[in-house]
Amino acid sequence: MIHVVAAVIEDDDRFLLTRRQKGVHLEGMWEFPGGKIDEGESREAALRRELREELDVDIEVQELIFDISHDYPERTVVLYFYRCVLRGEPRPQLGQEMRWVPREELPSLGFPPADAELITLLMKLGAR
Repeated sequence: MIHVVAAVIEDDDRFLLTRRQKGVHLEGMWEFPGGKIDEGESREAALRRELREELDVDIEVQELIFDISHDYPERTVVLYFYRCVLRGEPRPQLGQEMRWVPREELPSLGFPPADAELITLLMKLGAR
């Protein structure tokens, strides 16, 4: 079982997304930036570390907005999605693609299956 944190960063009804690189699990899919929680690390610390490593940016971690456990054929992933605020300008550090995506485009992008319920939730929140 792998525990993962992800940052839901919203600005002007757009969300910061990155694309999974070639050679990794679920390559080419779009995702909310984040990564695995190291042993002994808090979720918040892991999220701040991952965003510094991946996007060279500090964040303010706010509330947990969604969590889910998803069984893939090769692994089970437990995902924790936190609302976050950027404290700087993100700059991809690993050669990954990064985009600000309008809320209405989220359902048309290729996300990992574990993200489907979060996308539905974000669409409902935007319809208010």
